Amino acid sequence: MSTFAGHGLECARSERIVFAGLDFAVESGAVLILTGPNGVGKSSLLRLMAGLLEPAAGRITWDGAPMADDPEAHGARLDYLGHLDGVKGLLTVAENLRFWTGLGGGRGAPDGAVKGALEATGLVRLADLPCRFLSAGQRRRLALARVIAGTRPLWLLDEPTSGLDHDAVGAFENAVGRHCRSRQGMAVIATHTALSLEGARTLELSPYAEKAREQAAEAAR
Repeated sequence: MSTFAGHGLECARSERIVFAGLDFAVESGAVLILTGPNGVGKSSLLRLMAGLLEPAAGRITWDGAPMADDPEAHGARLDYLGHLDGVKGLLTVAENLRFWTGLGGGRGAPDGAVKGALEATGLVRLADLPCRFLSAGQRRRLALARVIAGTRPLWLLDEPTSGLDHDAVGAFENAVGRHCRSRQGMAVIATHTALSLEGARTLELSPYAEKAREQAAEAAR
């Protein structure tokens, strides 16, 4: 069992402290949901977790070892989905999926995994359709299929259900459940949507954003 954790994290964007004093921990098989209003740092925290930003203070660890000591190893254990879908319009749905899962020097996901991801996201009948014809919701489902088709244990997902209908949200919840229960993966999800995920814990970021504002006010005195 692995543990992904943050200790005393502080995040600065454009010389503004977004949040301060934040701790988190996620174990194998667990889901952590990030909540709070816009501007409290949910996306920024996910980017810290992915190694795309460096914390202004604190550290992030994997099984107790600082993530910063081996960023390549950390990158190889995670799939990150941001606000942009990363879909190439000239490729078909299946070609996009094989392209993304083949990045990083690998040979891509096996055909069974690709098919399974298309089935999980309801895209099987669209597999041979060029992606320029997809709707916004279908493009989001394809972006999620890329994560589902992979084998990496840590999913970092920023508003993954944006643009999805009710059935697609349900399929996403099922995919997260399989990833965490069957594969002992872990997921951190920033969302405004109420998700039905068994055993998920919630981290509300508002108190840490307020702590940052208090620190800034104190420093200005």
